[in-house]
Amino acid sequence: MTTTTSPPAAPSAPPPTTARCAVALPHSRRAPSLARRVSESWLRAADPVDRVPDAVLVVSELVTNAVRHTCGPCLLTLTVRDGRLDIAVADHSEELPELHRRSAGDERGGFGMEVIRGLGGQIRLVPALGGKTVHVLLDLGSARTPSPER
Repeated sequence: MTTTTSPPAAPSAPPPTTARCAVALPHSRRAPSLARRVSESWLRAADPVDRVPDAVLVVSELVTNAVRHTCGPCLLTLTVRDGRLDIAVADHSEELPELHRRSAGDERGGFGMEVIRGLGGQIRLVPALGGKTVHVLLDLGSARTPSPER
């Protein structure tokens, strides 16, 4: 058995604050719109920062991909911790997206991951039996900066 512990925080340091919102979304053309509305409202209340429009755009791209490329509902989870936002969309498809595909510009779609990277999002895939979760990490305290994945 392996046990992992975090070092104790310095006595003067406040404990990290975590805020989380999870929303089950139907497999529907309305899911991206619903996800945008819920995300914007929750983010403005949880951590009102200038990056809310960027975060909502990332949510829209991820949920649109889940609706377009899968056959079932998805789960959107937003987690704010230590000035960073983790946007996660879990779905029931084991097919992984192509994160580094460059669209020729004449296709319908194919630009979402580039948009996310352009906003400074760090993309991570977590495959699982019966599905996957796509995470995008945004730094809430900084302006748009290209991610190191470029």
